[in-house]
Formats: sequence, structure tokens, C-alpha cells
Amino acid sequence: MSTPPPSDEAATQVSESAFPSVKSNRNTDHSDAQDFPEGGFTAWGTALGAFLIQFCGFGYTSAYGVYEDFYTQTYLTNSTPSEIAWIGSVNAFLILSVGLVSGRMLDRGAFYQVMKIGCFLQCFFLFMLSLAKPNGYYQIFLTQGIGSGFAIGLTNVPSLAVVSHHFQRRRAFMMGFVVAGASMGAILHPIMLNNLINGRLGFANGVRASAGLISGLLFIAYLLMRTRLPPQPKAVSYTRVLKDSLRDPAYVCACLGMAGFEVGFFSESFFLQLDSSLHGLSQRFSFYSLTILHAGSFVGRLTASIISAYVGIPNTIIGCSLMSSAVIFAMIGLRSVASVALIGISYGYFAGGCIAMIAPLISYLTPEISDIGIRMGISFAISGIGSLVGAPICGAVLTSRYIWWKPAVFAGSVATGGSIMFASMQFILKIRQKAASVRSKEAGV
Repeated sequence: MSTPPPSDEAATQVSESAFPSVKSNRNTDHSDAQDFPEGGFTAWGTALGAFLIQFCGFGYTSAYGVYEDFYTQTYLTNSTPSEIAWIGSVNAFLILSVGLVSGRMLDRGAFYQVMKIGCFLQCFFLFMLSLAKPNGYYQIFLTQGIGSGFAIGLTNVPSLAVVSHHFQRRRAFMMGFVVAGASMGAILHPIMLNNLINGRLGFANGVRASAGLISGLLFIAYLLMRTRLPPQPKAVSYTRVLKDSLRDPAYVCACLGMAGFEVGFFSESFFLQLDSSLHGLSQRFSFYSLTILHAGSFVGRLTASIISAYVGIPNTIIGCSLMSSAVIFAMIGLRSVASVALIGISYGYFAGGCIAMIAPLISYLTPEISDIGIRMGISFAISGIGSLVGAPICGAVLTSRYIWWKPAVFAGSVATGGSIMFASMQFILKIRQKAASVRSKEAGV
């Protein structure tokens, strides 16, 4: 077994020293590093299955900018951009917040039941979306906003957390690979949806075609994924984990940082195609604006895990969030093909790096692996608030006159606040490390 990279050693040290109030179970069989297979057919199959879940889940949601453009200009012409943005925002919020339930069910050993129900409902509601009529706002809101969001939420956290059953040394890299599935989906789904719903098939048949693809991939993913750790013999107390989490200022800062980041990310994802289209750029190029953004995100998600091995997970997420926040302000100057391509690639790359580090960051801050499902659920629910309100507020300040600098300033400012929260988290961890080092020296004397 090879030597762990520096960031994993640091993560272990921080976890052991930064949470003295929580009893660690690192000496148990469940978390002994020697018990993690770090590879093999089951482990790699689980990672691939989780990749496909992210491809079909968050990858599809990240392509909502296609729907935002289509609904605004063609299908829901009686609704404002803010009202249309609520559909995608509620979807994203439920994906993140339902993790409170699905994460706990993973810890209780109900992984396969949750995945089966979630995969089925996601397919069902996509087919129901194809039946929605023009200007049928509430039909689309119920199926795409609430129904699909709830279904994807059931599979999102378990697909991320189950990877931790098989990998420890390679956990950051493998989680980066898994969330890259969402980025790959966000690259391909916009191309497919733009050509389907704006092409000969039209909205109804185009959505059905995409639903058929999603159904097949989810079936394969369900067959591939396997849990390794047995269910907890005693139910992990939500109340205890929540209290421990809220008493941990580093974890709280991380959650607030995630919420700020989500405001910027979904605003950019939902409005980039509409922005480029209404600025007079060709329809063909506008259709590929989201693909450009998410192609950059795909590269960012893959490289972030490599960078984190040298500079650490907290430093990686701080740098990526700061740079992505700065690029949001550049939306004010979007006027040409070159500006759309530059903004899309640069924002996508740094935002992708930030996204890739979110799940490893929660693992980094979690001292007991038995709590990882609940802790991920709590953090995703808090960050989901940002995804819920961000895009609709941007749509409201955009107004029907399309004043684009206002949403750029709002989203960029909130995202910058999130970056400050990540920096505060790192500051707290450094203080804890220093205090732990002093105590260790005193004990040695």
C-alpha cells in the first residue's frame, strides 16, 4: 500500500485534533485504513455507478439553463424570468436538502431501497414533464421543480457517501471523479436538449427521448453500486450530530461558504445561455454556451483533486471559490462570442474545482465516518438555501427589461462572501492545529 498524499495526512491530523468533544471510532474495524480496499471490481464499479448517478442527476439539473431560455422565449411566455428560475431553483434545493433524509437512510443500511425509489421517480417525473402544456407553469413546476428535485435528492448524497465505503487514501480523487460525472452530464445534456426541444422533435418528444436515456443509465448505475460497511448497529442520533456540527465553527463556516457559492453557480448556469442569446449572438453559438462552461467545469473537477494533494483541500476550495467569484463580475462585460467563451471556460474551471472539493471537505471535517451521511446531508441542506433563492433573486433584479449588470453584481457579491467563509474555516483549522501541536509538546515533556 503506497504512502498517502500530504493532504490526506493533514486531513487525518485535523480530524483527530480539531474535534476533541466527539469520540472518534478510528480504531474500529469500520474506519481502519487497512480495511479500505482502495480498488477492485466492486470499488471501481461503485465509483462508476456513482459517476452515472451524478451524470443523470446534478448533470441534468445543471443544464436547466436550456430550459430557462426555452421557457422564457417560447414555452412559458406568460411567466417572468424570476418565476421560471424558481422551477430550477426548487429542483436544485430539493436535490441538496433531501440529503438530510437519504444520508441518514444510507447510514441505516437502506442504500439499495433509497436508490431504487429515487431512480424510478426521476424517470417517472421526466416522462410526466413531457406531458406539460405551453404556459402550463404549475404543471412544469410540480414535475420538474418538485418531483424531479425530490427524486434526484434521494440519490445524490448516498451516491457520494457510498464511495467513502471503498476508498480512504484515494477518497479526494475518487470523489472528484464522481462529481465530474455531473460536469460531464452538464456538457452533454445541453447539446442534446437544445437539439431535441428546439429541433424537429419538439418539447414533448425531446423530453421523452432524454428521459429514455436517463432511465437506461440509472438502471446500469443501480446494478454497479455496492455498499461495503454494515449498517450501524445503533441509529446515529441526528440530534447529536446536528449539535456537534453546529458547535463546530469550521464546519459552520464551510456550510455558509457552500451556500454563498451556490448562489453564484446556479445564477451563472441558469442565465448564461439566455444572456448570450439576448445579446444578439447567434442561436447556434448560444446553444453551446452552457457546454463551454461545463467543459471547463469538467476539467476543473478532475484537476482539483490532484492540486489538493499538494496544497490541501481547504486551500484548494478557497482559491477556486475566490477566482470563480471574481469571474461572475465579468458577466457585466458580456458582449461577444469571445467574452462568452472566456467567461464560460474560466468560471467553469474554478467553479468545477470548488464543487469537486465540497464532498471531500465534509469528509475532511467529519471525525467519525459513521456520521458522514448525516453531515453531508446537513451541509447540502444549508447550501441548498443558496441554490433556492439565488437564481430567482437574480431573475427579479434582472427584470423584464434585462438589466444584466444587476444580477452579476448580486451573485458575485454573495459568492465572494462565501469565499470569505471558506477562508475563515481555514483560519479556525490552523488555530486548532497550532493548539493541538502545543498540547502534544506539553504532553511529551
